[in-house]
Amino acid sequence: MRFTSRSLAAVVAALIPIGALGAAGAGAALAAPGGPATAAGQPAFSARTILSGTALSHAFAAPGGTHHEHLSSPDDITRFGHELFAAFQNGVGPQGQASPSGNTDSTVVEFTTGGHVVRQWDLHGKCDGLTADPQAGVVIATVNEDLHSSLYTIAPGARPARQVQHYTYREALPHHGGTDAISIYHGEIFISASAPGTTGPAAPDAAYPAVYRVGLCGCDHVATVHPLFYDEATASVANAGSARGTTTHLALTDPDSNEVVPASAARFGGDFMVTSQGDQQQIFVRGAAGRHPGLSVLNLSRPVDDTAWPASRPGAIFATSTATGTVVMVTGPFRPGTEFAAVTPCDASSAPATCPAPPAYPVNYLGTVNPWSGHVSAVTVTGAALQPQGMLFVSW
Repeated sequence: MRFTSRSLAAVVAALIPIGALGAAGAGAALAAPGGPATAAGQPAFSARTILSGTALSHAFAAPGGTHHEHLSSPDDITRFGHELFAAFQNGVGPQGQASPSGNTDSTVVEFTTGGHVVRQWDLHGKCDGLTADPQAGVVIATVNEDLHSSLYTIAPGARPARQVQHYTYREALPHHGGTDAISIYHGEIFISASAPGTTGPAAPDAAYPAVYRVGLCGCDHVATVHPLFYDEATASVANAGSARGTTTHLALTDPDSNEVVPASAARFGGDFMVTSQGDQQQIFVRGAAGRHPGLSVLNLSRPVDDTAWPASRPGAIFATSTATGTVVMVTGPFRPGTEFAAVTPCDASSAPATCPAPPAYPVNYLGTVNPWSGHVSAVTVTGAALQPQGMLFVSW
């Protein structure tokens, strides 16, 4: 996400988030700013590292010749066929700026659920969004979340020279920002319009799309964009309480991750969802593939990034842990339909631009989201260190 300067008053205000009380209700637990609020008697889950960037490397051209370095900062994760794919950002900046080592490439790694690496590809820019389009036979990746965005397709089954294809946008993106997460919804490509207002008027802005419908033209390798809905669209309040069902106007400043909610979810099954991370909101779009989609907004007690809904009890959440440079497998007593989320305290709009170290602000942690109240509760995880960013549930 995009960080901006914040005042000391905003930091102090963050100590007791106003939204947390409204979303969680009178009995909700409060902790340090954005800190874990763990439900009493909650069962523990266990984490095991299956892939580490320090065990992988790539070569890149920089002043002085070819350099080699370990992979770092994994972010988004997806599944294509029987394999998993994770994007390692390798320190590249949000507009595609070179890392301190001079690298300008992210690396997408294909691996098994047991952590065996199959192959990898370098993409120019910072890879933020990653998803699989089984019908097209490709993995799709977006690069550069703040500005200078483009996207790539990776066809693992194609000849090596044809596996990676680069697409640029036919026009300047009208929200003056970058692109982030990707989902395939009823055969359409939906991409979050991240960091709105980087070079234009500050967000929110009624003219800024929050999500794009994207079309790819293989003939000239260009991508076209059409708005799904806008940052100041009208939505129905989804939180339980007296305001539920009333109409509100969104004011999104940070559209980020997105998902297609599985039919097994406790609520919003079949909807397309986009998380506005800094705004602590999830927007659910009913009938997103139709002409007149309906929007609902769930206000959250904590900022979250990626989400995952277990579809069965046997299975695992695979999470990228950006800070530790690892991919971690989480197992435990999953209840189908529960929404798990990567909770990101330092990504709240009220958080300081340079986030203080714990315990002032805790690191990312695994949580669950109550789909009626919007309250976020911490999940107890033992074993490997886990600071989740991207997440994916895989059924056994």
